[in-house]
Amino acid sequence: TKISQVWWQDCLPWSLLLLSLMCETSAFYVPGVAPINFHQNDPVEIKAVKLTSSRTQLPYEYYSLPFCQPSKITYKAENLGEVLRGDRIVNTPFQVLMNSEKKCEVLCSQSNKPVTLTVEQSRLVAERITEDYYVHLIADNLPVATRLELYSNRDSDDKKKEKDVQFEHGYRLGFTDVNKIYLHNHLSFILYYHREDMEEDQEHTYRVVRFEVIPQSIRLEDLKADEKSSCTLPEGANSSPQEIDPTKENQLYFTYSVHWEESDIKWASRWDTYLTMSDVQIHWFSIINSVVVVFFLSGILSMIIIRTLRKDIANYNKEDDIEDTMEESGWKLVHGDVFRPPQYPMILSSLLGSGIQLFCMILIVIFVAMLGMLSPSSRGALMTTACFLFMFMGVFGGFSAGRLYRTLKGHRWKKGAFCTATLYPGVVFGICFVLNCFIWGKHSSGAVPFPTMVALLCMWFGISLPLVYLGYYFGFRKQPYDNPVRTNQIPRQIPEQRWYMNRFVGILMAGILPFGAMFIELFFIFSAIWENQFYYLFGFLFLVFIILVVSCSQISIVMVYFQLCAEDYRWWWRNFLVSGGSAFYVLVYAIFYFVNKLDIVEFIPSLLYFGYTALMVLSFWLLTGTIGFYAAYMFVRKIYAAVKID
Repeated sequence: TKISQVWWQDCLPWSLLLLSLMCETSAFYVPGVAPINFHQNDPVEIKAVKLTSSRTQLPYEYYSLPFCQPSKITYKAENLGEVLRGDRIVNTPFQVLMNSEKKCEVLCSQSNKPVTLTVEQSRLVAERITEDYYVHLIADNLPVATRLELYSNRDSDDKKKEKDVQFEHGYRLGFTDVNKIYLHNHLSFILYYHREDMEEDQEHTYRVVRFEVIPQSIRLEDLKADEKSSCTLPEGANSSPQEIDPTKENQLYFTYSVHWEESDIKWASRWDTYLTMSDVQIHWFSIINSVVVVFFLSGILSMIIIRTLRKDIANYNKEDDIEDTMEESGWKLVHGDVFRPPQYPMILSSLLGSGIQLFCMILIVIFVAMLGMLSPSSRGALMTTACFLFMFMGVFGGFSAGRLYRTLKGHRWKKGAFCTATLYPGVVFGICFVLNCFIWGKHSSGAVPFPTMVALLCMWFGISLPLVYLGYYFGFRKQPYDNPVRTNQIPRQIPEQRWYMNRFVGILMAGILPFGAMFIELFFIFSAIWENQFYYLFGFLFLVFIILVVSCSQISIVMVYFQLCAEDYRWWWRNFLVSGGSAFYVLVYAIFYFVNKLDIVEFIPSLLYFGYTALMVLSFWLLTGTIGFYAAYMFVRKIYAAVKID
């Protein structure tokens, strides 16, 4: 049949193209910044980004704790994404020179005197250590990492155990042992450089390609410092860790050492260390499994629907027996009511307009990120791009909402445009503002500053709102969608529906397939958001997004077909709600993730988690609901155009 041929012709080339794209883009990397060449003994600046904890979800700036400060504190100018992430990049007193070793040096030591932490400072440091805070530093835009060496104990008889090296982002502020709290007050920096090939008469240049740290806790008595700010580290395991007693003043030294090593890693590949994964094969297997399952189920659904439709259309178009046609039942009977405008057409068209806006923004962001242009080295670029794209996609959201509103016999286009521009963004801004007030109360750097909030409001009302109005105006003026059948003046009575046609049952049924296609990827996205990991698997994500679009469309068409066969023509709102059914499963998964994967116990971190989760679920429902709605609308118009209506 024509429909099945079109389906396979469309899907097969696309799936093959996407798989080839993913294979090509896995090693493709477009750096976010130009490389910096260093000469021997050039200063390499160590900057601090923030303190983070997966237990509290509240980032703090570096100098919120009593670390040693330089003579002048300078904050880096940040983009929108960095501000929203809670990054506050600031200079530090670490003096690091290219390819120059330092055995041990004391920070902020005046006349060989140790640093004294007051009771209040000691209590704050102890509290941050018990909350599992990590410190994030950068050198030449490379984040610091702690090396973890894990031994795979596959064969107990094998003496030569395989060593699996992984990297942890940042370093732990300290640790607890038998109800005692210890601070990492000595940092051993290990920096790797790549020597660039130069001509004979030119001086060698170096590029930083890796930045590691080994944090140590060494008590005051075991560190020997002289008046030149140099120090001597204790040998072997003779030293005791530096305890922090939160009930009294504590004296300690902050020290560091610098070690340089040459590396074969080239500058363009320097982020590979941070992005290595131990379970790439599992990820590939799960993605391919999802692809096969979804396309198999989609193919079966398509064939069933196509065969059933062919049979229906053939029966409906028979004009042999008038009595038989009088006794027909099924979706043809509701042809006079199927395009009857629903309740609240303005709100429906506004939500669908916001869904189109989200769809365009997500598609472009994932595609550009897949090409490597929004790599983790471009700090904050992903979030900045997403914010600006959402604003500029308002013109497409307004256009689609305006045209649909006119199709649904709406007349107040100005009010409809305002509703489209403010309904979804207003909810997002309201929730974020309430959460931001709680973060402000905790003095966290994750709180969006007031000037940034004003800038976002200006973007909303200065860019997004006018563009939505512009798109809405042209969409409303355009010819409405051409419905193939006329709507009767008197609405038809709807027969009593079976239990499985209940709206909530429909949401549960429709959400399984799209969620099943993407839940593996959801784990990695949640880890990136809530556990301060880097997310870079945009090739996988793009494929998952395409699968999501296909599966949402398929399920939506099946659900609307069953509903019309049950002679229920009120499909507009129901289809929009049911198509977003996978958002319900995302919510359930978020609760599961919170209980099983995160160690959050306090009220405000829990509030932040569920507040941001509510925004994610709402956005995901809008996205999948819009995809399903437009697929169902096209399907309904096609099938009613294919039958002869007297």
